[in-house]
Amino acid sequence: MTSKLKPGLGTIHLWGIAVGLVISGEYFGWSYGWGVAGTMGFLVTTALIALMYTCFIFSFTELTTALPHAGGPFAYSRRAFGETGGLIAGMATLIEFVFAPPAIAMAIGAYLNVQYPGLNPKYAAVSAYLIFMTLNILGVRLAAMFELVVTVLAVIELLVFMGVVAPGFSLSNFTAHGWAGSESFGLPAVSGIFAAIPFAIWFFLAIEGAAMAAEEARDPKRTIPKAYIAGILTLVVLAIGVMLLAGGAGDWRRLSDINDPLPQAMKMIVGEHSNWMHMLVWIGLFGLVASFHGIILGYSRQFFALSRAGYLPAGLAKLSRFQTPHRAIIAGGVIGIAAIFSDGWINLQGMTLTAAMITMAVFGAIVMYLMSMLSLFRLRRSAPDLARSFRAPGYPVVPGIALLLALVCLVAMLWFNPVIGGLFALLMAAGYGYFLLTKAQRASAPRDAMLVGE
Repeated sequence: MTSKLKPGLGTIHLWGIAVGLVISGEYFGWSYGWGVAGTMGFLVTTALIALMYTCFIFSFTELTTALPHAGGPFAYSRRAFGETGGLIAGMATLIEFVFAPPAIAMAIGAYLNVQYPGLNPKYAAVSAYLIFMTLNILGVRLAAMFELVVTVLAVIELLVFMGVVAPGFSLSNFTAHGWAGSESFGLPAVSGIFAAIPFAIWFFLAIEGAAMAAEEARDPKRTIPKAYIAGILTLVVLAIGVMLLAGGAGDWRRLSDINDPLPQAMKMIVGEHSNWMHMLVWIGLFGLVASFHGIILGYSRQFFALSRAGYLPAGLAKLSRFQTPHRAIIAGGVIGIAAIFSDGWINLQGMTLTAAMITMAVFGAIVMYLMSMLSLFRLRRSAPDLARSFRAPGYPVVPGIALLLALVCLVAMLWFNPVIGGLFALLMAAGYGYFLLTKAQRASAPRDAMLVGE
């Protein structure tokens, strides 16, 4: 057994991973933001979040190319702030990538339930875990090629959706009750704009996960910037297009609390028996599958990197004969399947389980974004000689905007989601407790020059 990942991914594979990780966010989850902010309020939220992610990715790419490590944000924060900094970023990233897949799996079940009403969505969700965990175990190149194919199909399907519903678009439908249920802007709309932050983040959540494939990338200093920049531009265009056209298809309030807003929006235009409708349900699954499959790759590499560095039990860093971290893949799957079966008896802040898991994943993401941007500033000072084939444009303004907007998001998230915020804090505290008890485990871990700067 070895603990060294094998490089084999090119630019197109990394673009497929970066976009595929996120693209399910265009299919579901974001419409919950309409329920709290309305269409117009959520449009404002989405514009701010799109700005944050664009600034973040242009800055994050500097870190990914300078430190192409499977730990991604964990590695950057470990190098910048030492062992405790690595723990904070690593735990936050792990929470993001472990809690996002159950939400996506439940959406896969909901989409299949549209076609087969007798199918239990939970069983469909668990089946998705078993299938795509197996595919990830069989090899990263096979997994990345599959990811690329389903991502391309998912992008095409979103373009088809836009083309089919565009003739029925009505601006009056989109703007009706658009400010948190009101026809005019006011204080409730301001509150709604901030409350909708996690659902706007869902449009872009996990694009940073491609960094965790950096060790498996060929020439990461050249391929990663191309993949990331093309990826964020792809996602911004798709997010705005899908949201505008779905909201103008009819009464958007019917779409604001469901897991399959796109089929239901198309139904308003073409009817439920249209061939377009059936095609969207089937091909739309590719978007969910692309993200689900890609995030399994992401969480497994985070488990692997933390274990290899001694932050988690060393057994999770073992590789299979296919050179994949199979134990890490299985560990995240067990947690996700347990979350799926908890649906119905866990109620957090009156949310559906899907919305609650999205919110928990977003807490992890925001903390990780903050740590990544702080690491960028710190490493510019503490490691000025670090080879940087890509430097953040507009430094320090661009990363500063990403840092400021991420901080605003965190404050708003804590204000509107105190219960889930408290649970997130408990998970982070539990991780810190384990960290304090395992100093010897970290001391005996293999020396990693990229983490310590040797």
